[in-house]
Amino acid sequence: MIGGKDRAATDDATFVRRNPITNELATKAAAATVDDAIAAVDAAAAAFPKWSQSTPAERRKVLFKAADILIEKMPLFVEAMAAEIGATAGWAGFNVTLAADMLREAGAMTTQITGEIIPSNRPGSMAMAVRQAAGVVLSMAPWNAPVILGVRSIAMPIACGNTVVMKTSEICPRTHRLIIDALCEAELPAGVLNAISNAPDDAPAIVEALIAQPAVRRINFTGSTRVGRIIAELAGRHLKPTLMELGGKAPLIVLDDADIDAAVAAAAFGAYMNQGQICMATERIVVDESIADEFVAALAVKAKSLKAGNPLEGQAPLGSVVDATAAQRIEHIVKDAVSKGATLLAGGSIEGTLVSAILLDNVTPSMKVYKEESFGPVVTIARVKSVDEAVAIANDTEYGLSSAVFGKDTVRAMAVARRIESGICHINGPTVHDEAQMPFGGVKASGYGRFGGKAAIQEFTELRWITVQDGPIHYPI
Repeated sequence: MIGGKDRAATDDATFVRRNPITNELATKAAAATVDDAIAAVDAAAAAFPKWSQSTPAERRKVLFKAADILIEKMPLFVEAMAAEIGATAGWAGFNVTLAADMLREAGAMTTQITGEIIPSNRPGSMAMAVRQAAGVVLSMAPWNAPVILGVRSIAMPIACGNTVVMKTSEICPRTHRLIIDALCEAELPAGVLNAISNAPDDAPAIVEALIAQPAVRRINFTGSTRVGRIIAELAGRHLKPTLMELGGKAPLIVLDDADIDAAVAAAAFGAYMNQGQICMATERIVVDESIADEFVAALAVKAKSLKAGNPLEGQAPLGSVVDATAAQRIEHIVKDAVSKGATLLAGGSIEGTLVSAILLDNVTPSMKVYKEESFGPVVTIARVKSVDEAVAIANDTEYGLSSAVFGKDTVRAMAVARRIESGICHINGPTVHDEAQMPFGGVKASGYGRFGGKAAIQEFTELRWITVQDGPIHYPI
């Protein structure tokens, strides 16, 4: 969709996405060319002057209406996510509900794009710091939480008065298109939001062309750290500010005074929700050895109950991983761990793309699963003798997105949380937790910048210094 109009790719090329479980056709979409990508930027640039001068009320009205339309489209999202990524109805419903909240929160932020008066040393001078829309924003969202992350990539840029080019995911183009439809039906003016879909092999050339366009002033990307590094390097060549939310290897520390039942419930949810295909997923559990046997035994029982099945049948708590390659990668890292001494306490049998919950105990740094992001329903156990050892293991990763600490002494738990190198930490809650108004983002190889609420205003606006001079001014020459 470019300039408010649907169109085929320049050369009429298309690509397909197949159901990861059945291999049936899920979606057929236009395979954009570089020329299409440039046309989308041109349309966004043409719409920017008027939209950037729109009132907060105008922007808020569109975003609020889009939130209601998104909810109305819930059945379509459930169908699309099941077909394209093998997601359960529960995960799809959660996606739509939170994404609607994000649209409403963005609408509320339209009156929070404020500035300040700064005292000036020049007599008769009024100095102001003013925030205003930056220009065209390039938004790229992934497939794993497609509605949440798709909406997040565009809502605040639009609320701040920017125009947007959204490069939809090659894995879920139909799901992302439903988001575009909701904004259009909410009467967003033509050209404010443009979208292109592309064949996987064309992505590098298209992204490079989009970043190079002078009208593109901001870039936001959510996805793997590997791809994030490439995009950040490209953006750096053109001096384009970027907002990056990348991979994770979230630790959950269970202190010796933790409520074990609560910790087990949070660990299972954090590790296995959406088959562990969440950037915040609990990948590592670090537990005090004094309670480790009791905790691990209880978690193993829970994990064994979490079986994967076809989401269209609605009989299993877990759905499919995204494709056969992901299943094979998970199988490889689990076999590697077991071959090096890890104990497999739950899961391990993989049928196509259906991977039930996997729990590994006695994991050591020599195993691939210790360092690599599994991005699957896999969680590991490390047993420790002290808080210092727990913190050291929690920080022994290149990633730093989410984390959690469980302990009844919340003051002590807070002290532990402050030592963990992550952008997010939850005390007595799961590592998987998102709210529209929160400053969401990571440190280290998990990226930089923050989505959500007032923090996102800083990402998608320019801060300008403007003065008004009054009275005579003495110049030295």
